[in-house]
Amino acid sequence: MAKPLGSRLQDAFFRLVHGNRLVYNTCWEDPRLDRKLLGLGPEARVVVITSAGDNALDYLLDDPAGVACVDVNFRQNALLELKRALFLHASHHELFRFFGEGGGSDCAAVYKGLRRQLPDYARAFWDANIDYFKAGRLSRSFYYHGASGAVAFAFSRLLCALKPGLRRRIPELLNARSPDEQRRVFDAIEPAFWDRASRWLVGRPETMALLGVPRPQIDLIRRSHPGGLEGFVRDKVRQVFTGPPMAENYFWRVYLTGRYTRDCCPEYLKETNFTRIRERVARLAAHTDTLSGFLAANPGPYTHFVLLDHQDWMASHAPAALAEEWERILQSAAPAAKILMRTAGLDVSFVPGEARERLRFFPEITEPLHGHDRVGTYGSQHLAVVA
Repeated sequence: MAKPLGSRLQDAFFRLVHGNRLVYNTCWEDPRLDRKLLGLGPEARVVVITSAGDNALDYLLDDPAGVACVDVNFRQNALLELKRALFLHASHHELFRFFGEGGGSDCAAVYKGLRRQLPDYARAFWDANIDYFKAGRLSRSFYYHGASGAVAFAFSRLLCALKPGLRRRIPELLNARSPDEQRRVFDAIEPAFWDRASRWLVGRPETMALLGVPRPQIDLIRRSHPGGLEGFVRDKVRQVFTGPPMAENYFWRVYLTGRYTRDCCPEYLKETNFTRIRERVARLAAHTDTLSGFLAANPGPYTHFVLLDHQDWMASHAPAALAEEWERILQSAAPAAKILMRTAGLDVSFVPGEARERLRFFPEITEPLHGHDRVGTYGSQHLAVVA
């Protein structure tokens, strides 16, 4: 049966965004949980969806043998290649200017000095877009560029223009010194946070598409959550801002302020980790392909797979491709390989039945940890071991 016109238009807009833009300027999965669940070590050979590359860089701190980063969007791999080049050919100060502070007046000169170290496709992309890092009074932070960054920028401007009182209270929330103080500040600002304009913005499929959430995933959220899409977002925002300490929550800080601080940032940006990652960054390899295509050309074996949430879309949109992807994963998996997945839903029903028969899941481990997720945007996370 043909899909309704509205659904077809939403799908077309999502394809337009993902086919023509950098979508993720930072990873939106908590690597602290990843590293705890995966248990990486010197024998680990990891396959991960690239996204912004932050978490793959963090994994290097656990000394894996190799990390294959796979993404269908070459722009995401170009972002990882720029980070790799900064590790190899720049200083920590310069890396932090780009990806800690979101840019600065010296970034163009630094880029000019290392652009020839990039693969051709990455160099072409950054030659055209290095102004993303032209931060300053009249320029936007890198974290306000790209599809997800555009939403963060719009929301930031909305706060400034329509809710100056709320905007002034955001630093209180980010700098709260205790859980009680954090809850008190959020309770005070929550009513203003969810006015008509914010609710309209959150409820738009176009907004969700810019954040990387396709229509099938929106439908899954609406079916899984009693409050629908708006209720899901409101509950997740409350969970984030009243749960894990905001002093450690660099995910929301960067979108609320456009930058990290040296104390509140991903591990790959901390000066104490710079030398170790520089020594190991050659173990990363970026591949622009589908996961199935990559595994067909590079069959492994691999000890760990980090699938993020892309299978939510495939389960609804491309079930045959999803079945093929699981066949490739299981063919390429080392004995007792670990697979980490996230979903907008509450269970693993998106995994094909034949694949589930080969997997052992550990909800007794993943469910308690989910409450400590600093991002708070997923319905559930799942760890499986190949039997």
